[in-house]
Amino acid sequence: MKVALFIPCYVNAIYPEVGVASYKLLKQAGLDVTYPKGQTCCGQPMGNGGYEGDSAELAAYISKLFADFDYVVGPSGSCVGYVKETYPRLLHQDKKTCLSSRIYEICEFLHDVVKVQNLPARFPHKVSLHNSCHGVRILHLSSMSEENTPHFSKLKDLLHLVEGIEVVEPKRVDECCGFGGLFSMEEPWVSGRMGRDKVADHMSTGAEVITGADCSCLMHMQGIIKRNGYPIQTKHIVEILTANER
Repeated sequence: MKVALFIPCYVNAIYPEVGVASYKLLKQAGLDVTYPKGQTCCGQPMGNGGYEGDSAELAAYISKLFADFDYVVGPSGSCVGYVKETYPRLLHQDKKTCLSSRIYEICEFLHDVVKVQNLPARFPHKVSLHNSCHGVRILHLSSMSEENTPHFSKLKDLLHLVEGIEVVEPKRVDECCGFGGLFSMEEPWVSGRMGRDKVADHMSTGAEVITGADCSCLMHMQGIIKRNGYPIQTKHIVEILTANER
C-alpha cells in the first residue's frame, strides 16, 4: 500500500505541526508514507470564487502528482471534500478512475481503510468535538439522528482510543462555525457572530480544548477565542491522536 500525504496550503503555511503530526500518525499505523514535493493548492479557493478554469489547471496538476499512489490522505475535510466532489467534473473523468476515488481525509482513512484499533497516545483533557460542515455533509465522518445528535462519529471512535481523554460535544452538533471560506470575508459580521455562538456552545460543555478535522474551522474559532479572551483552546485532531502528555 503506497500512501501519499496531501498537505493543504493553509496547513503548510499556518499549521505545519498538523502536517508533521499527520505523517507521524500514518507511520505509527505501519504505512509506507511519502510526501510528494511540488504540492500546490488543490484549487478550492479559485473554484469557489468562480474561477473554475484556474481550478481545473490545478486539479490536473495535482492529479498527475499523485497518480502513482494507492491512496492519497490529507488532514483537511474541506480540501479532500473538494477533490472528491469537484475533480471528476472539472477534469471530465469518471469518479471511479479519478483521483477522487483514492483520496481520503486522514481520520476517514484510519477508521475505514486501516481500521486502527489502538493508538500509543495520551491526552488527559476534556475535549469538545467539532463536526465541520464538509465532514458531516460531504465526507460523512459522522451522521445525524432526528434529534440532531451524531448517530455515529469516526472522529469520536478514534479519540476514544486515546488514553486519559474525555470527549464531549456541544448541543448544536452540526451547526456551522461561521467560517465557510470566502463567506467569512464577504459576510464578516455574520461569520463572526456565528463563530462566537459556536465557541460559546463548545465552552458550555466545560471542555478545555475544541478539536476537529479541519484547520479552517479551528483557525476561525481560535481567532474568536483570542479576540475575546475565552478560556478554551483549539487543537487539530491529529495532534491529539499523536499526543503523549503525562
